[in-house]
Amino acid sequence: MTTSLALSLLLCAAAVSAQPNQQPRDLPGPPPPGELAARPAAGAPADQVRVLLIADRETTLSSPITARITDMIGSMGMAFGQGQILVSFECTESQARLKMAQAELSGAQETQEARVRMQGLAQASDVEVAVAAAAVAKARGQVDLNQAQVGQCSIRAPWAGRVAKVHAKTFMSVTPGQPLLELVKSGPLRLKLNLPSRLVARVTKNTPLNVTIDETGKTYEARVQALSSRVDPVSQTVEIEATITKAYPELLPGMSGTANLAALR
Repeated sequence: MTTSLALSLLLCAAAVSAQPNQQPRDLPGPPPPGELAARPAAGAPADQVRVLLIADRETTLSSPITARITDMIGSMGMAFGQGQILVSFECTESQARLKMAQAELSGAQETQEARVRMQGLAQASDVEVAVAAAAVAKARGQVDLNQAQVGQCSIRAPWAGRVAKVHAKTFMSVTPGQPLLELVKSGPLRLKLNLPSRLVARVTKNTPLNVTIDETGKTYEARVQALSSRVDPVSQTVEIEATITKAYPELLPGMSGTANLAALR
């Protein structure tokens, strides 16, 4: 029995000494950072890109002359028609100079006609007739100059639209180049978006897009109007401009939303 007990003890010792030499199994570790970045986020809208609404045309009107404003369109958001007078200036002096130039032109023309009649009677030389004609041309130039200055006494709307911002007030004195009004054209709006470059081959002019605007929660139809001629190397996107097919009164420049690209895939 002593021999059996000794043999059992030897076997247990051998088993214990053999355990540290066993290689532990490798546990799965975290994936490399690059692999994590390559995986799409759960629930990410891969078929949507952000869009921004912009006006078809917008501009800032500035003062062409140094003068005092006598009348100006009311307030921000007011609608106006094409050719409507938006700003009027005090131009009494310019109008007076125009009348003086017109009177001088009339006198120069009378003198020229008299010199021509005298030349027919051999009482005026060719030089005198030429000088009279030059005086008429000079007076006519003065009239044109003053008419141009009087024409700057008011600013008309280049197209129909609305006032986006007012920078001046009635009876304020302004200088050339000073901003007066910011205008936005009425009509269908445009939108800008950055399209993934892998989809460029599937987009041409008039390609339809469905755009959902955040502020209204509604979906509108748009059509592509222009594509950029280059791909952004960082974002791998191409800038695209599209136009909303109809004019909707609830849409305003500056609103944003998403374009559904599922139909392009």
